[in-house]
Amino acid sequence: MKIAIVGLGYVGLPLAVAFAEEGSDVVCFDLDTRKTQALSEGRSYIEDISDEALAPIRERLHPTSRHADLATCDAIVICVPTPLTRSREPDLTYLLDAATALSQVLQQGQLIVLESTTYPGTTREQVAPILEESGMKVGRDFHLAFSPERIDPGRTDYTVRTTPKLVGGLTDACTERAHELYARICETVVVLSSPEAAELSKLLENIFRSVNIALVNELAQLCDRLDIDVWEVIDAASTKPFGFMRFEPGPGMGGHCLPVDPFYLAFKAREHDFYPEFIELAGKVNQAQPAYCVERIERALNLSGKPVKGSKVMILGAAYKAGSGDIRESPALKMMRLLEALEADLSYHDPFVPELGKLGLTSVDLEVGLAEADLVAIVTAHREVDYQAVVEKAPIVIDFRGVTRKISASNLVRL
Repeated sequence: MKIAIVGLGYVGLPLAVAFAEEGSDVVCFDLDTRKTQALSEGRSYIEDISDEALAPIRERLHPTSRHADLATCDAIVICVPTPLTRSREPDLTYLLDAATALSQVLQQGQLIVLESTTYPGTTREQVAPILEESGMKVGRDFHLAFSPERIDPGRTDYTVRTTPKLVGGLTDACTERAHELYARICETVVVLSSPEAAELSKLLENIFRSVNIALVNELAQLCDRLDIDVWEVIDAASTKPFGFMRFEPGPGMGGHCLPVDPFYLAFKAREHDFYPEFIELAGKVNQAQPAYCVERIERALNLSGKPVKGSKVMILGAAYKAGSGDIRESPALKMMRLLEALEADLSYHDPFVPELGKLGLTSVDLEVGLAEADLVAIVTAHREVDYQAVVEKAPIVIDFRGVTRKISASNLVRL
């Protein structure tokens, strides 16, 4: 079977590798020629896939930036970004562009699967009509389904194979084709009644997390005013063996899905004169968390007799999560922009993010950064960092991730 993956990011590349390891030839499509060039040379550009993992399947991976190469495939999986506009509304530009290009090379009998996170109705109302501009009819001449991505960058306990896969097609035949496709690489494939059910299931998964993270972020702010250790409270509540699920506060949410999904669902709900205030509020709380963390940095500097302006502030961690170089929607970047506006002398260290071009910064050596900083803020808790040494060497440390809970020091402040 010949399969195409459109979009070779944190979702598309692991999927391409999984199909190639299963034995399929995989056309790896991306307009970013840096990615296709890296693949053609056997080099990976994401943490979850090593160069060693690519080596034995290299002959089955066929990198390309030519849409014409998609015409030879039995199935095409779309994994392009679906971000937000500046007004926090869904931006389907990448998805619609991909569908338009695909409609021009679509072949009889092909299966098209959308994995990009989006709001209910996108597959049926947006993608299907574009593909049918080819003159072919969905369910008769080609098949179309939605199967939400469930890849968690940096995670090793759940993989493409061991994570259950949801599929929902526009027709029964579409669903069956999608089921057959993913059964090749996934141990469990869960069939849903429609693409809308699959689209909404994905949003629910992430909104569940968004709402609970917003809850503990608000609790952290309240605990600050009450002078109660929020981490002690969470640890205590977590001892209950039923009815409680642990979530931890932090500087905000990052990545492609968690900060975006509440706004995707809210957008769709408004089309039906429904306003999901609870969900939208959670999104707003988490969007505001980086600003609150900057206020905590201001307060810590003030208590030491220093203004933010001119103070050397080092951010530990630029990626949105530990063990990853993914900076999409990273709260660290939002904090850096706010600190830059306050004229702080800004630097950062991240073993996975060598540079931040838009901010004009490169990752500094940790030892050098600690020696020069007036304050160090732990924003992403990479395991590669020795936080005991950070607390010992920096004049002020503010921990937004709770990784210093076992450390007691007068220069240490926690969220």
